[in-house]
Amino acid sequence: MSKSSETISSISALLNLSDSQYRIFDIGRRVDKISKEQFEKIEAAELPYPFPTQGHALLAIAFWQKRASSPYLWFIKLPLDERGLLNQGARNHFIAIIIEALGENLTVNPTEQQEALLKKNPYHFTPAQYKLAAVNSVVSTSLKQAASKFYAPAQSYLSGVNGWDAWQEIGVQGLSDFSFRLNEANNSEILVKAINSVPEQVLVPLCSALENMTLPAEVIEQIITRYQQDKVNKNNTATVALLRALASSTQHPFSQKFLITLIKDNALEDEILIIIAGRLWSVLNDEDILFVYLEQLIKDNDYELFSAIFKDLVAIPMIRPVILQAIRSPKRSPSLAKAIGILFKQ
Repeated sequence: MSKSSETISSISALLNLSDSQYRIFDIGRRVDKISKEQFEKIEAAELPYPFPTQGHALLAIAFWQKRASSPYLWFIKLPLDERGLLNQGARNHFIAIIIEALGENLTVNPTEQQEALLKKNPYHFTPAQYKLAAVNSVVSTSLKQAASKFYAPAQSYLSGVNGWDAWQEIGVQGLSDFSFRLNEANNSEILVKAINSVPEQVLVPLCSALENMTLPAEVIEQIITRYQQDKVNKNNTATVALLRALASSTQHPFSQKFLITLIKDNALEDEILIIIAGRLWSVLNDEDILFVYLEQLIKDNDYELFSAIFKDLVAIPMIRPVILQAIRSPKRSPSLAKAIGILFKQ
């Protein structure tokens, strides 16, 4: 190990030392870009991790050197402490494993021995297929590279020219590439016409990709229309997927109005309550809406669900101050006060 590698104190420094260009994404809840400046502060424990998932930071790091045609991808799962700060010991251990396996040149093709060392890395994880597809799409679009070979068939299918039953010919990667390219060609118009027609087999992976995108108003309108149709038909799989599709568009007035009305509905299934916390949490960044949501959680005296979702929400830096203020508020109902009491006795 060289002298310089002994002094590498962060993943950012390791990437810079290898003369790599890189992009960093959170891939726990949605696919969200993390700026280099923000990541350096996260690594220095100056900022809590913005998108915690079950006490961890789930990261995708794409890095490349100028001569390389396609970037390398790391998928890293690092623990956070009780304040939401990155666990420094785990991060340092990860760096040590990488340096032991590859040295400072991160872009060498590893030998079998190096490959074995990398695979033993306890911080590596394999994302779900839809998440991996989204990472591939966001990397190719942000680096202005061509879409995958699956893009054109997906675009053609969503145009409806071959009928809606021909979905077996398209893949998750194609739907993801299409979603990340809504501002290209006439893809946004294609999507508006397709949302109400695609079968559930296409709708679910399509919505999983759309959750990473800030959607135009006309797409949001169609998602809400389809949600209302599927709710009447009691298709829970479709309604949950459609809610997920709004994950990066919660601040749009159409989404706000729809989601606030939804939260005030007294008949929300557990799946819907969970998706609101897991994907649509920013709509809860208002004490009055948060109160209504917390009351929904305990309407059936399900203290286990209340505890699990409370712990999830309180870990999100954006929501933490609002939820801590809410649980101390004199406006709490007796049933909410009881649930909070049970929570803190655990």
